[in-house]
Amino acid sequence: MDSMEKLRDIIKNSDNIVFFGGAGVSTESNIPDFRSEAGLYNTKNNYSYPPEVMLSHSFFCEHPEDFFEFYKAKMIYKDAKPNEAHYALAKLENMGKLKAVITQNIDGLHQEAGSKSVIELHGSVHRNYCMNCGKFFNLDYVLNSKDTIPKCDYCGGKVKPDVVLYEEALDMEAINKAVYYVKNADVLIIGGTSLAVYPAANLVNYYRGNSLILINKSFTPYDNRASLVINNKIGEVLGSIVKELK
Repeated sequence: MDSMEKLRDIIKNSDNIVFFGGAGVSTESNIPDFRSEAGLYNTKNNYSYPPEVMLSHSFFCEHPEDFFEFYKAKMIYKDAKPNEAHYALAKLENMGKLKAVITQNIDGLHQEAGSKSVIELHGSVHRNYCMNCGKFFNLDYVLNSKDTIPKCDYCGGKVKPDVVLYEEALDMEAINKAVYYVKNADVLIIGGTSLAVYPAANLVNYYRGNSLILINKSFTPYDNRASLVINNKIGEVLGSIVKELK
């Protein structure tokens, strides 16, 4: 039995699956990842600072104009559409097999594909809030702002994307929910992530089951702990399997 057949059987026979995904889930929607050869961190840009600096909390506070210029140009992909991976996961949830999607992505494509139980560890570009009064705004408000730094239409405060920047802590409510689902999962599928970003990558250590599935184009530090490793595109893998499920 090959790896695809094994994965098909595991999914077919389980109704307690949790999926944990990273940037590789959205690369098939033409959203660049961060650490691959063609990723954001390894491509030349015309900015005076490296991406890791420009996406930090201190840079946001000290250079908000430069932050928003970079953020709008490199982190927003408004025309991106869900791919086979997003739709496959939404279908598995609709079939009662998938209990939750835990994502490191901020693009909102899981929800657009139809997933309802989505835990966003790093926030979402679709949520933005006034740092003064707390009023929330959608993505269009930020993109269409006449000011370089979006301002609140109620109090005039600075509007910040509800995404986790470097130097910022992850939302503990999201972390606790993710830990709960991982701990109680029969099957944990991890896809499109190198498992190199902490503390999110530490979630795998809470898994207590014996069906750890890793789907990623390259090696991860957890490959030797997995019951099944598939080195391929996550959309192609899940898409082909879900089509065969009734």
